[in-house]
Amino acid sequence: MHNPPETLGDIIKSARQQTDITIEELAEKVGITERYLYRIENEGKKPSYDVLFKLIRELSISPDLIFYPEKPSKDSEIENLLRMLYNCDERSMEVVKATVKVLIETAPKK
Repeated sequence: MHNPPETLGDIIKSARQQTDITIEELAEKVGITERYLYRIENEGKKPSYDVLFKLIRELSISPDLIFYPEKPSKDSEIENLLRMLYNCDERSMEVVKATVKVLIETAPKK
C-alpha cells in the first residue's frame, strides 16, 4: 500500500527540495514571484496551466504524480536520479554514462 496522495504543493515542494533548488531560484526560472511559489507550495494556491507546465518541466516531475496520485509511484530513488540527470550539462552526462557503463561491466555475475 502506498502513501495517500500528496497535495500539488507538497509534490512541487518535495521535487524542488530533492533537486536542491531554492524557492528564489525556482521562482526566477519559472518567471513568478517567490511569494507566489511559496503560496503554491504551502497555502494550496493553484497555479495557472502555464505556471504548472513550467514547474513540471523545470523540476522534471512526472505528470502522473499530479494527475493520477492514486497510482503507486515508481521507485522514488529512480525518480530522484532522473531529476538530477535533467540538470546535468553535457560534460556531466558523459561522466555519468561512463560511470554507469563501468558499473554494469564490473558488476558481479548473477
